[in-house]
Amino acid sequence: MFWVRFLVLALLSLAGVTQTSSSPTQASEPPNPTEEQPPLNTGSLSFPWSHLRLPEYIVPLHYHLLLHPNLTILSYIGTVRIELQVQNNTNWVVLHSKGLRITTATVLDQNLAHLSDQVLPVLHNPTHEQVAIFSPRALTGGQKYFLFLEFGADLGDGFYGFYRSTYRTSTGETRTLASTHFEPTSARMAFPCFDEPSIKANYSISIRRSPAHTALSNMPVVSIERNEVLDDGLMEDRFAVSVRMSSYLVAFIVCDFRSVSATTASGVKVSVYAAPEKWQQTHYALKAAVKLLEFYEKYFNISYPLPKQDLVAIPDFQSGAMENWGLITFRETSLLYNPTTSSASDRLWVTKVIAHELAHQWFGNLVTMEWWNDIWLNEGFATYMEYISVDTTYPKLRVDYLLDTCFVAIGRDSLNSSRPISSVAESPTQIKEMFDTVSYNKGACVLHMLRHYLTDQVFQSGIMRYLRRYSYSNARNQDLWDSLANTCPEEEFTSGGHCYSNSQAAKNYLYAGEHLDLTTMMNTWTLQTGVPLVTVARQGSRLVLKQERFLRTTHPSDPAWPSLQQGYLWHIPLTYRTDTSTSIHRHLMTTLTDSVEVGEEVGWVKVNVDMAGYYLVHYDGSGWDDLIQLLKNNHTALSFMDRTHIIHNAFQLTTLPADVTETVFSVGAQEDSGWASLLHIYTLSLSETHKHKILSALASSRDTNKLHRLLELGLEGEVIRTQDLDSLIVMVARNPRGHHLAWSYVQKYWSTLVDKFQLGSFSIRNIIIGTTGQFFSTEELTEVRVFFESIHEQASQLRVTQVAMDNIQKNILWMQRNLGTLRSWLNQQTEERKGEGGRGICYLNLITVISRTF
Repeated sequence: MFWVRFLVLALLSLAGVTQTSSSPTQASEPPNPTEEQPPLNTGSLSFPWSHLRLPEYIVPLHYHLLLHPNLTILSYIGTVRIELQVQNNTNWVVLHSKGLRITTATVLDQNLAHLSDQVLPVLHNPTHEQVAIFSPRALTGGQKYFLFLEFGADLGDGFYGFYRSTYRTSTGETRTLASTHFEPTSARMAFPCFDEPSIKANYSISIRRSPAHTALSNMPVVSIERNEVLDDGLMEDRFAVSVRMSSYLVAFIVCDFRSVSATTASGVKVSVYAAPEKWQQTHYALKAAVKLLEFYEKYFNISYPLPKQDLVAIPDFQSGAMENWGLITFRETSLLYNPTTSSASDRLWVTKVIAHELAHQWFGNLVTMEWWNDIWLNEGFATYMEYISVDTTYPKLRVDYLLDTCFVAIGRDSLNSSRPISSVAESPTQIKEMFDTVSYNKGACVLHMLRHYLTDQVFQSGIMRYLRRYSYSNARNQDLWDSLANTCPEEEFTSGGHCYSNSQAAKNYLYAGEHLDLTTMMNTWTLQTGVPLVTVARQGSRLVLKQERFLRTTHPSDPAWPSLQQGYLWHIPLTYRTDTSTSIHRHLMTTLTDSVEVGEEVGWVKVNVDMAGYYLVHYDGSGWDDLIQLLKNNHTALSFMDRTHIIHNAFQLTTLPADVTETVFSVGAQEDSGWASLLHIYTLSLSETHKHKILSALASSRDTNKLHRLLELGLEGEVIRTQDLDSLIVMVARNPRGHHLAWSYVQKYWSTLVDKFQLGSFSIRNIIIGTTGQFFSTEELTEVRVFFESIHEQASQLRVTQVAMDNIQKNILWMQRNLGTLRSWLNQQTEERKGEGGRGICYLNLITVISRTF
């Protein structure tokens, strides 16, 4: 009976607008259809829409959403009243819904009168995750209406939509909470909505809960009401109306967490929430969040638009964090920091993730990409801004990790299966795959290159202009280039004027005596696959340059090489330094071959200064020897980043002192008693960073039976959380005793893994790449290909399957070219150094030999 009464009250409180004087929580009932009227006959109706994207003739303006999650029976019910602006005459309202039980659908006019006296039919299109509501009376273009829906669902057991999470106290008690994760296409799993990034609206959210719990949402609570009508002891939290935002940024949580709070200089209340016994681990995150939020307000010269910012550590969380506006959710390892057990690298990670998510409050939330093909406008910027912000606010952390970020991007981009930064993505699976190395890492590296080319001041002014111009709206690649190229005075911009025409927008920035066509230049980096290799050769006083696509899966002698190079051309902002000047020289290379004057007296040339550019460099002739001699004689003549750049494929230097905890654990895990002891400690530990190190050590065991047991525990999800299963599988795969075991496990439990993590998610991609990355034989390549063919319907939707096979092919080619030489050299060194104890020297020589094979 309670659920029936709840639905009745929900209908009254959300559909009505006039309150009676007798009770502040009771709303008058709008005109209702005659009771017991049969539903309209749906036999002659077919689903009215055939496209993946929603029709544009109905626009939601405001959602009034009421939810009541029951943490005992793990389900929830809710109602939503959506204010709609209708552009064209229509009998249909089409929106998104996935896995929801919609029990009632009603359309009301502006006076809250029902358009029909019968129950409206709801048609479903599960393939497109859409529902359509039919109104026998047409909705008139130019008018506003209200769509009222009652719905319910189980709290999800995965990591998307409105899902359940649990944690265990030190006394062994298991407690349940409910949290959300909607990006990219899972708001539709929590409530019926127009679930596309360009369809922004305001949200008024109310949540019913027990007094023992706390409810959180994007905005602060404005009132708390006790349900006196039903007398069930429940509280109803009503949150302030949100700013206009995309559906994927909506968030709500019901939990029993504790928090710490502080206020920024501009008056924003910042709070960090965690499970009660982990509350003491929230203090560093609070300090960092306040400091970083203040930095961004100053850097962007745009105030944070909400009155509060919450950061919440969720026990079960698939990704690192999620930038919900005003309510950021984190994996515990990405937010909690324990000075006693956490390492310096843990501190850096927490700082980076907080910086990344706070950057999203402007890049992504305030200004959102128009569609998921340009998700890099969110993720690339947030990744790059985390580097800028942490480097400024925490200089002692030595944030040199941008080099590693770009090295990872180049590794992916050197495969033929890579993709352009801006790529076609329509289906939910294709959209999930866009959250990858290309969007995050390459996007950040291309922005880094652009910033150094335009100068810091021009870059910063341009992105401020971009954020102001498209606030609470959406943008595309071209809008960013126009904003960066626009040099109109600030007062003209703020008054709404434009000092350029569309045809001139990309050509009015004067750089080094040349007009910079920014759109043409940047299109070569965002609409084209791959990374360029610039070959440099000295010819007299000139530096001769040649560019080509860098590929590690195909050799120039391969017949396919010319076709893989055809049509590729980048506009490369080259930088170089010589021994005759401390200046950084610049040149924009826009052709396949080019040359620059450097002078006869120049001894050495280092191209791509500090690796500010996203391209590789090969030195023909004596170029490499000149640099090697320089490093021997005076290595400080080149910066740390330049030295790292030169040898990055062989030896990536590091952001910090080495952590020895994991090494000690790994040694202990090789003995039976040590392994069992570590597993026991793992089950008791309240530190997620500590547990991650233990899990890595457990997976390093040489006993395959223990590795089997770990994988079984990961699948069960009790001792080892499901959120850590993908990491565990990759850890086992990296173990020489475990890589075939992990691959067999993936093949056996593929369907289960897809059910848990969703096709196209980061976890599925991580599992595929991680378990196949150790393969280097044609037999293994064939085995992988056969498996992918056996799941063709799913594999055909995934770009990552081709990436995996490209990686194996790359490994095969490397072995064919280098294994014989390397084996001979190692045998020779072993014989020469027997009894010398010269392992350190041998290691350095090995690095030298390997680096010369690239």
